[in-house]
Amino acid sequence: MNIQDKLNLINQVGEEIIGAEELKVLIESGEQLTAYDGFEPSGQIHIAQGLLRAINVNKMIKAGVKFRMWVADWHAMANNKMGGDLEKIKTVGKYFIEVWRASGMDLNNVEFMWASDMAKNPEYWKLVVQVGKSNALKRFIRTAEMMGREESLEKLTGAHIIYSCMQVADIFMLGAKITQLGMDQRKVNMLAREVGPLLGYWKPVVVSHHMLRGLGKPVSTETDALQRTIELKMSKSKPDTAVFMTDTLEDIQRKINKAYCLEGDIKENPVLEYCKYIIFESFERLNISEFIIERPEKWGGNVILNSFQDLETKFANKEIHPQDLKGAVIKYLDQLLQPVRDHFEKNEEAKKLLETVKSYSVTR
Repeated sequence: MNIQDKLNLINQVGEEIIGAEELKVLIESGEQLTAYDGFEPSGQIHIAQGLLRAINVNKMIKAGVKFRMWVADWHAMANNKMGGDLEKIKTVGKYFIEVWRASGMDLNNVEFMWASDMAKNPEYWKLVVQVGKSNALKRFIRTAEMMGREESLEKLTGAHIIYSCMQVADIFMLGAKITQLGMDQRKVNMLAREVGPLLGYWKPVVVSHHMLRGLGKPVSTETDALQRTIELKMSKSKPDTAVFMTDTLEDIQRKINKAYCLEGDIKENPVLEYCKYIIFESFERLNISEFIIERPEKWGGNVILNSFQDLETKFANKEIHPQDLKGAVIKYLDQLLQPVRDHFEKNEEAKKLLETVKSYSVTR
């Protein structure tokens, strides 16, 4: 794979890339590059965390980038996930890893690293303090968006400020020249680019992926990354707003059939987003070469689509009815989730993890 092919793959992942020219130089150098993504273990994993993350990680790996997946258990504790119970958080983290194992993530090129292990290293805390000294308090308050929280002093705790300092320190302790997280993490990643050279490190390239919207009606016509983060976090308490990785066919049918999907609307349409970012990116895993919408002959017969652009155009022109589209999405999502359901049914360790996680009450 040549340099341009590698850059093209990474560009497919990044809805926004900060440091694109720096990325090109890094790729051209031939250096073995490390990217990181981090996650707070909290409750059951939905499709944006599961399938979409696997798709993005695999593309980066194909571009020659090794991945360090950061199990941010201490961060989840600081953010009061699972009631701040670290042992529960660790259990959920192990469950997340099993989901990705069953989702086709290339785990041969992914190293899972735990914040609780890094917390034993005094050099880490030294760097956290150095990061904290680099800016005034208000600069860190602005990064609270990464936790899906409003920037309000009344709602933030001291732990949330420490969280911001930790997340910046994580990048450099992990040796990550590239950060590959959602658009909701943009502010803290920009802080890392600012702080890195001040502390003798590098400016990490920021590859920010798209944030899937929830399945409900959008709260505004300009739904931003923060709002999407909040919507997905709400899915823990409102499970019909997202498809979860071990959902049954009946669950998928109920959720997709209720999903917001106005005829002809291609701007604020979560069902089309599932098509674009998950189904059309999973043709190889589905063993298909085209997207087929099945419908009776009296309504024009089946529609065969070879690209998302074709689907979007036909939907915008009202050549495809929302209910027909939903039927196809249900079918393909069910096929994609079947290996995950099988894994958690047949693998005893994974099955026990899922049962344990389901028994926990979830806190945001």
